[in-house]
Amino acid sequence: MIRISHSEEHRIPLPPQHRFPFQKYELVRMQLEYEGAIKPSHLYSPSMMDDSIIILTHDPNWWSKAKNMQLSTSEYRDIGFPNCPELVNRSISSASGTLQSALFALEDGAGMNLAGGTHHAFFDRGEGFCLINDVAIASNYLLNQGLVRQILIVDLDVHQGNGTARIFLDVPNVFTFSMHCRENYPFKKEKSDLDIELPAGTGDDVYLFELAKHIPRLYEELKPDLVFFVGGVDVLGSDALGRLSLSREGCRLRDKWVIQEAAARKIPLVLVMGGGYSERMNLLVSAHCETYKLVLEHYEKKPFPF
Repeated sequence: MIRISHSEEHRIPLPPQHRFPFQKYELVRMQLEYEGAIKPSHLYSPSMMDDSIIILTHDPNWWSKAKNMQLSTSEYRDIGFPNCPELVNRSISSASGTLQSALFALEDGAGMNLAGGTHHAFFDRGEGFCLINDVAIASNYLLNQGLVRQILIVDLDVHQGNGTARIFLDVPNVFTFSMHCRENYPFKKEKSDLDIELPAGTGDDVYLFELAKHIPRLYEELKPDLVFFVGGVDVLGSDALGRLSLSREGCRLRDKWVIQEAAARKIPLVLVMGGGYSERMNLLVSAHCETYKLVLEHYEKKPFPF
């Protein structure tokens, strides 16, 4: 059974006008359960993570200040969340969920986190709704423990995974692939191992053509022991912050391509949620749910190792 992390107990207190897109975490879980795609037995709440794991990725002095809510006003402004214990606890819990999902993926073929994808967090700072970088933390732990040799991060959120790219700039064991909107945040891009920058307004045909050129090649050439998939649905044309123009079907085909091609090569995969800010909550939730259901379809119905 594919195990799915959810950490809804640490809700960041936000003003009513800013709560809307962040309600999706609980609603995606509820929708998946309502549809019968997952059962309570799929779900687990991640344990909190020790600082020794976090500082494999983040600056120890900066993390001490962040954990004790001692960052400056401008630093919290860049992060985009208020200074509160819930921000710290939620961030640690989410990162722990991604790490535990990775460990489960090595056992079961796949693991999923109903949060995560905080790819704008750098070694010594957070930004863009990201305090710490969950995928980077999990990757560094796995490498440090000798559990994997090569990791591939497939980041298809509409925004470049700038923090992840910078953290792994000189790390050959982690290949960072980011396909994102060129005219969107972050406006100062970092250098991933492979960046595909798409102009605003790009739709299904061009997007899927570009993706199909690279995913099979990366899987074949790198032969990764694990793939992290940041499956943000802010690529949709309906997204308030996206600026690309994918349809629901285009987004589903994007996800299917990444997941199906990994499963066909027997590569363990970890799905993290990533961004999504559509003003139509039903569309946002259903798009995220499709990604999780595709992982279940391609991994849960087959015994691992396949």
